[in-house]
Amino acid sequence: MEKLIANYRVIIEKERYKDGSTVYTAECPTLKVYDYGDSIDQTLSSIRDGIELAIKSLIDEGEEVPVDNIEKSIIVNTQVVLPKRAKLATI
Repeated sequence: MEKLIANYRVIIEKERYKDGSTVYTAECPTLKVYDYGDSIDQTLSSIRDGIELAIKSLIDEGEEVPVDNIEKSIIVNTQVVLPKRAKLATI
């Protein structure tokens, strides 16, 4: 049986709580899957499991499975000017 490979964008962000602890959150926008973990590797592994579960659910329900066309995506950062009175949170 031939395997199909699908690519998905996963955005991982580091969050720091007031007590100083750190957690990494992950989002797969295409499938609307979210997860978190104590390390980047743990977070990526966990969201991969969530992505596979979401795909299985879609297949079981007879739905189409959306995939990213990463080659056509444009991912950028942008800068904005903040007022001097803005309080910045360090991440």
